[in-house]
Order: sequence, then structure tokens, then C-alpha cells
Amino acid sequence: MEEKLKAANIQTSESETRLYKRSQDLETLVQEKDDIIQGLEQQLDEQKQMRFQEAKIVEEKAAKIKEWVTLKLNEIKWDDIVKGVLRCSGSLSSYSTSGSYTSLIYKNMTTPVYTTLKGKATQLSSSPFSDESSGSEEEESSRSSTRTSGSDSRKGSGTGSPRAIKRGVSMSSMTSESDYAIPPDAYSTDTECSEPEQKLPKTCSSSSDNGKNEPLEKSGYLLKMGGKVKTWKRRWFVLKGGELLYYKSPSDVIRKPQGQIELSTSSSIVRGDGKQTIQMITEKRVYYLTADSPNILEEWIRVLQNVLRVQAASPLFTQPEAKPAMKGLLTKVKHGYSKRVWCALIGKTLYYFRSQEDKFPLGRIKLWEARVEEVDRSCDSDEDYETSGRSLLSTHYTIAVQPKEQGPTYLLIGSKHEKDTWLYHLTVAAGSTTVAVGTEFEQLVGKLLTVEGDPGSQLWRHPTLCYSKEGITSPLTTLPSEALQTEAIKLFKTCQLFINVAIDAPAIDYHVSLAQSALQVCLTHPELQNEIYCQLIKQSRKRQPPGQAGPMQGWQLLALCVGLFLPQQPFLWLLKLHLKRHADSRTEIGKYVIYCQRCVERTQQKGERKAKPSRMEILSILLRNPYHHSLPFSIPVHLLNNTYQVVGFDACTTVEEFLSTLNQDTGMRRPAQSGFALFTDDPSGRDQEHCLQGSIKICDIISKWEQASKEMHPGKSESTRTVRLTYKNRLYFSVQARGETDRERLLLMYQTSEEILQGQFPVNKELALEMAALLAQVEFGDFERPFSTPAGQVTAQSKSNQSLKQVLERFYPKQYRQGCSEDQLRQLRQRLSARWMSLRGRTASDCIRIYLTVARKWPFFGARLFEAKPITPSPFQDALVWLAVHKDGISVLEYSSMRLLVSYGPRNLMTFGGCRDDFMLVVGQSSGNGHPKDKPTEKYLFAMPKPKILEMTLLIASYINSVHQQKAAAHHLSAPALLSAQLAGPKSREMGSQPLLSSNRPTKGPTLL
Repeated sequence: MEEKLKAANIQTSESETRLYKRSQDLETLVQEKDDIIQGLEQQLDEQKQMRFQEAKIVEEKAAKIKEWVTLKLNEIKWDDIVKGVLRCSGSLSSYSTSGSYTSLIYKNMTTPVYTTLKGKATQLSSSPFSDESSGSEEEESSRSSTRTSGSDSRKGSGTGSPRAIKRGVSMSSMTSESDYAIPPDAYSTDTECSEPEQKLPKTCSSSSDNGKNEPLEKSGYLLKMGGKVKTWKRRWFVLKGGELLYYKSPSDVIRKPQGQIELSTSSSIVRGDGKQTIQMITEKRVYYLTADSPNILEEWIRVLQNVLRVQAASPLFTQPEAKPAMKGLLTKVKHGYSKRVWCALIGKTLYYFRSQEDKFPLGRIKLWEARVEEVDRSCDSDEDYETSGRSLLSTHYTIAVQPKEQGPTYLLIGSKHEKDTWLYHLTVAAGSTTVAVGTEFEQLVGKLLTVEGDPGSQLWRHPTLCYSKEGITSPLTTLPSEALQTEAIKLFKTCQLFINVAIDAPAIDYHVSLAQSALQVCLTHPELQNEIYCQLIKQSRKRQPPGQAGPMQGWQLLALCVGLFLPQQPFLWLLKLHLKRHADSRTEIGKYVIYCQRCVERTQQKGERKAKPSRMEILSILLRNPYHHSLPFSIPVHLLNNTYQVVGFDACTTVEEFLSTLNQDTGMRRPAQSGFALFTDDPSGRDQEHCLQGSIKICDIISKWEQASKEMHPGKSESTRTVRLTYKNRLYFSVQARGETDRERLLLMYQTSEEILQGQFPVNKELALEMAALLAQVEFGDFERPFSTPAGQVTAQSKSNQSLKQVLERFYPKQYRQGCSEDQLRQLRQRLSARWMSLRGRTASDCIRIYLTVARKWPFFGARLFEAKPITPSPFQDALVWLAVHKDGISVLEYSSMRLLVSYGPRNLMTFGGCRDDFMLVVGQSSGNGHPKDKPTEKYLFAMPKPKILEMTLLIASYINSVHQQKAAAHHLSAPALLSAQLAGPKSREMGSQPLLSSNRPTKGPTLL
């Protein structure tokens, strides 16, 4: 029994031991499972946190992308404003007296809007404001907000402002020095770059000729010496897009910069005496900058020198008129990364830009002696394209460009025609003549280049280079599209008709139409300009006998071409060689060739034309040989004293050159001194004039006027009306009256007489009669008394009465003659004859001096008056008023008495121009009669015809800019010269002039008496 109990106890102990071990194993297993679960939970938490962070990053990027897209959409709307400002600044330098103008358009007229910034009139918009864009008075109260024409200034300068982008703030180069620094992916414009984001450099770089990356962007702190107070101030500088802006801190980059250092090709960097100071020398002033350490300063110097070097090399800075041989949007691939860029081939260099509007190139490739060839693929595998994030077509065409001792760059092109054109021009720019690219004609030109155009070469006798009676089946040059190739074949047929159909004088308009249609196609499609020159060179060369000139009419069409545009190389070389071989002053054709040579030189100097040749220009070339006249065209310019002056010009003469010739012939000063300007009438026949820019070519003006007249008067003969040019005063400055010539005084007198007749000059009846007598003495001389003999008394009396009637009709206001009976008119003639006879013996110059002395007593002499009706609510009541525009600003005059109501000086004019169909004037504090200064700004609207709104807006801008330029020029005068100019004012009364009254001086009465 005991043994059984012992055995049972042993079994029990063994089972307990096994259970205990089992329990221990289970506990260990549970612990392991718990550890695994805890580890999984920790991993899950980490994954959740990671996913949350990734979702947050994606959300932030999505918000930034949305903001960027919104900015780009807004930027499109603001591009017109920025371009208007650039046009304004460019026009000031070309024609100082005329100020800022819109382009010469005779139809679809729009009224621009201007604002005054730093004393200059700047165009905000080329079209009138609407209710939404004109803004409120509160928004317009700030001078800085006028940049956006009264829109919310916070909206214009915040983080979503297109102005921030236009200022070129270097968002991609911001460091993490400030919590408010904006990440580079928020405003990166290189959205099509396939390079991974983490590899983007902090500074933008431009590829140089040696293949190295040159940084062109940088940001950081520098110390700048103040302009007035010579102390060092710490500023945050941002260099991007060729502009150097500075702010108080990095967080201010989203706001308006404190200043800008304008970098140009004339800028330079000079090191100071110490290692930490430099001088930035610009066109306007010298800036002194220093850095925290020599290393930081060296980095800035290197980047600034890179920017100046790229600007000096870019033809858009050194040669703004440079014409690219080829341009277009291509995909550039290098080192495995692709980027969509705008390419322009200028000379022997290929420049590429972020967009078509940019002037600062991302880089350039020198093509001379480079290897240019077409390849099947631009990278080693298709995976490179797939990983780049861009779906490039498998049917693209690729051109490889490999300069000497550099890696290749691949250009991806979408169509075969584009590829062929790019391949030809790149090959020509590289100087390769052995590669068979281009058409047969282009290959022959390349071979002629290799033999330097040897006259004895058999290449000249090749049928492709010689006259052909049959048409062509393919273009002579490489063209980028099938549509242009079709147009080239049609163009050759048009040239054949012009050359082969004999000119018949009664039906000469047939040739005029052919020439205009052919050249208009070439102006519309510049790619065809090389083509038409190749066609005309071909058709003006005969194969037998060798070198003989072709038909005369081919040379006449070529003479019209060279005045409009010139071909690109190597066809320009071929054209000059062709002209040189056929120039001969002994033959009619040779004389046309000599004229073409002169035209080529002039077109190279003055640039290309914008409009097709006018009928007058074509007739002049066809009906007489232009060789005999250095200025083959001529047109009369009408003066206000019923005379005209015929002025000659050529195909490239600008308005500025035309006026120089006119002033020399008439004995007048240049427009900047006299204030005179050239006007054309309106082709519609309305009472409207167009003031001409100094850079516009006279032939373009005549052509545009002629085309507008044909469209406005369909069915009428195109030769019935021609453009009428008028020369008269536009800007009057009393200080410039001292140097007036006799002809200027004469024309000013007649212009004042016109204003009197139109009711825009305050004179009473007696004074008007006296001034008419002065004009009669100038126009007709001494008054002829009737003969005392009975036989001749009737004839003499009739003649004198006729002269008196003519004087009253031409020089006496119509409103004073209306309603007069015959007896009153007879008494009026008697009073006029008495005043006229009292001037017997007076010379014309004496009468002109007396006339202008009297007229200049009116404080608004020389001002241009516009009839306007204020729109309620208005302090001027609901009655017509005169808006007088002069050098001292704008004055509002009563309509009947011409009494001054209020004047606004140039500093008070904030915004002016079109607003819907009315004229808008936003002014600051005014000076005048009875108007308290209760508001900082006021906005007035006046109902006026649209042509008058346009004329008035441009006139105000011209006065403001002319005054600004005169002040700028005065800074260069020495102190004695400046003092003498100031003292000349009071003495000007002795010269028959009186300075205009200040803007707050009221008139004493409605007339001059």
C-alpha cells in the first residue's frame, strides 16, 4: 500500500513538474506574443504617424500647387499691365516730346489708363477700366496703390500677388534662416524639369560654354550704405532674373521691396580697399555693399559677375533688335534630365529661356564648329523618359548638338518639318558645309559659300539658281510646316505673275495688288521671308548668257522687298553678292540694283517694317527709277497758315528723321524744343487726329492709313483719298518761348486763331476784331483803299469788300457773325477796315509779335481745351465744362465764361484715362475756388467722345513725362546755367511771352481785356 502511495506521489510530483514546465512555457510564449503585439502596435503607430505626416505634406503641396496655379492665372491677366509699362518706358527714350503713345491703330480704338509714379506717367492698362477694376476712393487714397489702378493694395502685394512674381523674388533660393521663408516648390517656375526635387540647387544656374554651371541667383544678408544718411544698414538681398532687390528681412520678400539695384550691361563691380567691401556701379548711382565675411562677399561677387557676363552675352540685352533665325518651344535633354524651354537661334549661338517672354536666358550653346546631327533617341533607354514624369511621344525627332570638348545636348522636336528646319539652321550656324542638309537650293548656297562666291564657278549655272518659266513643285528653303510649304509654292506663282505680266499704266493696280498680297504673306509668316528672297534671286538671274540680269519687274519687286525686311544668313550674304554682281549705273536694271544696295544698308540700320507697302510706294517704284533720288518718295505736310511743305523720305525713314528734314526745310527747332508734333487725319473722315511716334516709319503710317481707309469705305476708289499730314504745336512750355523762330511764331498765331474760331479762346467782339485785323495784315499786307476816280471806284470797292469778307470768314468768330443783319455786317467790315488801315506799314513780324503778346496774357495760352460733361455726383454741377490740359496739370473751366473753377497739378494727378465710355480722373488735394480739401482723393467722371478721351489721356501723359525729363536734365546743369534759366522767366515778357499762371491762380475775367 505504501509502495502504491509512493508511486502515486511520484506520479503526482512528476505531473506537477510537467504542468509547471508547461505553464512556464506557456507564460514564456504569451510574453513573446505580447512583445510581438507590442512591437506591431508600435510599428502601426509609427506607420500611422508617417502616413499622417505624408498626408500633411501632400496636403500642403496640393495647397501650394493650387496657389501657384492661381498665381499663374492672375499673372496672365497682369502681363498686359507690365508690358504696357515697358512700352511706356521704351517710347520715352525714342521721342521725348510726344511722351507715351499707343500703337498707331485706326480702328478698334481703346482708351488707356495711366498713373503717376515717381513723377512719370506710367500706363496701367491699354483698355479702359470697368466698375470692378476702377476701385473705390478708399483704395485709391494711397499713392502706392495706383500701381494697380485703385485695386486693393493688400491683394496686390500679398503672397498671391503676381507683382511678387514679376519682381523676381528668389523664392527658390530662400534659406531656412527665417520661419517665414517660403519653400522652393511653392513658386518654382521650372515645372517641366524632370530632375528630382531633392536635387534642385539653392541657386539657379546657367550652362556656360565650358559646360560648367554658373549660379545666377542668390539671397542673403548684406550691409548697404544709405543714400542720404551715410550709415550701414543690414538688408536682405535677393538676386533673381537679372534683378537685385533688397528687403528689411527675409519675411518681407512677399511685400514690396525697399529698393532695386538695376543691373545692365553697363554695370560693373569694383572692390573696395578692404576685402569685405564692393562698389556696384550702375547707370544711375554707385552702391556700397559689404558682407559679414570675405567668403560671403566672394560668393556674391562671383554670382553678380556671372549675371553681368550672361547679360553682356545675351543679344536681348546688347542687341534688342536681333532677329532669331529660328525660335520655338523644344524639349532640351542633358545628363538624363529633360526640360521644356523656349529656344532662339541668334547668330551662331542657341539661347534657351524659361518662356517666350523672358529676356534672361537660362543658358546658351555656342554652335560654331559644333557637331550637329539627327539621332534616333536622345537617351539610352525609354526608362529615362518614364522616370522623368513626362509622356514624350515615341514618334519625336531628336537633334544632337555637341560643341567641342563638351557633352551632347539633345533637342526633342515634335514634327518632321520642324526637325528639318532646325537641323538646317543649326548646321549652318555650326559652319558645316559638308553635311547634306536642307533643300537643293540651300545646299547649292552652302557650296557657293565654300568657294566664297567665285564668279567663275559652274554652280552659278545650275538650273535651280537661274530663272525658270515653270513653277516650282517644292519650296526653295526648308520650312517648318506643310502649310508653309504650300504657301511658298503659291508665293512663287504670285511672283511669276508680277514678273511676267507687262505693266499697263491704266491697269497698274493689278501689279499693286500682287505685290501687296505677296509681301503681306511674308510679313504674316516671317518664315517665308527667306523663301521670297531666294525666289526673287532665282528669277532675276538668267542662265544664258551667264550672269545676265533677269526681267526688270523682278528687280522692281526686289526693290520693294529690301525696304521691308531682310533675309537671314546665309541668304543675306547671297543677296549682297547678287546685288554686287549686277550693280551698274549705266543701265536701268543696274540703277535699280544700286537702289537695292542702299535700301539693304538702311534696313540694317533702322530695322524692319511692320506693314506692307502702300499703293503710293509701289507706284513710285514702278513708274520711276528710285536711283535718281536719295529720297525717292515725297509727301506734303500741311501747316496751319494754309501752306504746305513737301518732304522727301525713303522706305526706312522714321517720324523722327522725317521731322528733322521738315524742321530744317522750314527753319524750326527740333520737336523737343518747339513742342510741335506730326499728326495724321483719321481715315474715317471724322474730326480726329493721330499724333505719331518718333520710331514709327512713315511708309508704315501711310500703308496702315490706306488699309484702314479701304476697309472703312468699301467700294470706293482707293486713290480718291490720301493721308493728310499736319504739323502743329502739341506741347507748349512758356520757358521755351525765348528761342522761338519766326516760323514757329507764325504757326502759333494761326493755331491760336483756329482756337478762337472754335470758341476755345476767350475774346470779346472788339478784341476779336483787332486780332483779325492783325492776321489780315500778315496774310494780305496793307489794306488797299478804293480808288478816288469814278471809273475805278466800283472795281476797287468790290475788291476791298471781298478782302474784308474773306478776313471775317477766316479770322472772326462765327458766333459773333451769326444773326447779324446786312447793315450790321457792313458796319463790322467798316470797323475792320479802320483797324486794318491803322496797321499800314507794319511788318508781318511786328503783327505776329503784337498778336502773341496779347494772346499770351490769358493764363491758359497754349493749353488744349476739351469739352466735357461731368457725371453726377460731381461738384461741377450738371453742365458742360472745359478741361484745359497744360504743363501745370489740368484745369476745369466754366463753359461760357472760361473762368477757372479748379486746377490740379501734376502731383495731384493720381490716375487718369478711360473708365467704361467716360474719362476718369483720380486726383489728390486740389487748389481752386470754393472747394474744400475734405477728402485726400477724389474720383471724377466726365462724358466725352472716345477719340477725345484717347487724345486727352495721351496729352496729359506727354506733359507729365516731358516735365519729368526737363527736371532730370536740369540736374546736369551747372549752378550758373540753372540760375540763368530761372532768371529768363521774368524777361520772357519782353520777348512777347508770359509764363502760365500757377495752378491755383484764378483768372480775373472772361476776356483778355
